[in-house]
Order: sequence, then structure tokens, then C-alpha cells
Amino acid sequence: MLSCTLMMKNFATAVLLAITSFIFAQSVYDIQGHRGCRGLYPENSIIGFIEAVKLGVNTLELDVVVSKDNQLVVSHEPWMSASFCFTSDGKSIEDNKEKYNIYQLTYEQIKQFDCGINGNSKFPEQKKISTTKPLLSEVIDAVEKYISANNLPPVYYNIETKSTPEGDNKFHPAPAEFSLLLYNLLQQKDILHRCIVQSFDPRTLQILKQKDENIVLALLVANADGFEHNITRLGFTPQIYSPNFLLVNKKLINNCHQKGIKVIPWTVNEEKKMLQLKKMGTDGVITDHPDRAIKVLRN
Repeated sequence: MLSCTLMMKNFATAVLLAITSFIFAQSVYDIQGHRGCRGLYPENSIIGFIEAVKLGVNTLELDVVVSKDNQLVVSHEPWMSASFCFTSDGKSIEDNKEKYNIYQLTYEQIKQFDCGINGNSKFPEQKKISTTKPLLSEVIDAVEKYISANNLPPVYYNIETKSTPEGDNKFHPAPAEFSLLLYNLLQQKDILHRCIVQSFDPRTLQILKQKDENIVLALLVANADGFEHNITRLGFTPQIYSPNFLLVNKKLINNCHQKGIKVIPWTVNEEKKMLQLKKMGTDGVITDHPDRAIKVLRN
């Protein structure tokens, strides 16, 4: 009986992986909501992710860091940003990474900061809504519940591990601990087949590749070292190459596609540039304005 159950479980897993591979082989242009819907709602907030789903994104792009009590927190910086985070009573905070280091704060302490009430000066259209940095588990639960309640198609999650060699054991755990903490949560939530894990840090991607050959990985790129150099440094062929959109040209796209790699640049907010990149042959865009992308790229 145990053997039969195990066989059925393995079969179900194989089916899920086959479906995932099929979906990733399709030519659907992937519109990813950067930090949810940052142009319109507080970044990396549950309300922002839900609004991105309402707009119709294929993928929710988000960032994770780790708290003192080993919780995965959805945040771009591994500290409280003084540019848009405030105390619970609306007072500004110092621009002090060490003092507001999330890795040195428990999640109960993290929840005391409001990171939406005063908006973000870089995004004048962003609504000013009181919100705290959520746990990754809370984001997944809220999104999955909303999708189910509204009979919407599943979305993908593109999750960035915010790690650097300089930050090891200071702003985040070492790469192995960080990567496995994320992997175990995604496995627990049963959404690995709908997840991309991305990073500028090759180490976390290498660890996840060793852990699970089937997980979809994306290499984030901000340097001008070139495609071949970056892939060599990574040590394997990822499913996605995700450069700053300013680094994208036809040669890069051709090089990636010849190796079966998708090209999904970040962060593209101008409609004209979105159209240019799609025409050039990219496979998707990461944008603060999924509303604009959906308007001009789905017609």
C-alpha cells in the first residue's frame, strides 16, 4: 500500500512538472508585475499583488528577505527603507541600514513599521495606503484565496532572493540556508510548479539547481560583462535571463534563444519601450506598471 501511494505521488509530481514545462514552452508574452503593482500601489504589499492579479498579470514579481526569527518577509531591501517606511504613528525614520536591519528584527517588530501610508515620491500615481511588510506565506495565501474565490487562472510567482556575499550572516543567512528556507516554504505551499526563483547572486541559484533540477531559475543581470561571461559564472543554463532592459539587444536575444533561454528584462515602464522590446523578441517584461503593459501588449 505504501509503495502504491508513493508511486501515485511520484506520478502526480511528474504530471505537474510536465504541465509546467509545457506552459514555459508556450509563446504567451509574460507580463510580470514588479513588486506587485508599484506604480499604483505600495510595493511588495498584499493589496498591490491583488491589484496586479485583477489587472491580469501572468506573474507576480517580488523580493524576499529573512527576519531575525527566520521568517521570509516580502521586502526589496533587507532593511527598512527611509524613503517610504515610517513608524506606526507616521514619523519618519533615519536612513540607517544597520539600525533597521530586518535580519536583526523579529517579524513582530517589522510589523510596527508602515510602508505605504505616505506613498513613494518616485511614483506619484501610487496610492497612499497603510500597509506593513507581509510574510511570503501571507502573500501566497491571500493571492491563492483571491484567485480561487474569483475563478481566475493561476498566476506564477517570480521570487527574488535578496542576497550578496557582503551581506552573508549580516543582512541575511548564508546562501544555503536562505535558499532552502525559501524552497521548503514553496514546497509546503505546493506552488513550486508555478514559481520562478531569480537572483543577482549566482550562489542561491546554484544551490537551488542542486536541490531540484526542475525548479525554474532566472539570472538577474545589471552588469555589462556580457551574456557568455554571466552564464559561465553561473555554471549552468537557466531557463530565464533577466537583464536591465538597457542591456537588451537583438544579439543578446538570439544568443539566449539559441540556448533555449527566455529573455525577460526589468524594469520597463514606458509603453513605447515595452512595444520595442516585444518586437525585438523578448519573452516578457517586468514592469511597475502592469496596467500600461497589458494595455499596449495585449491587443
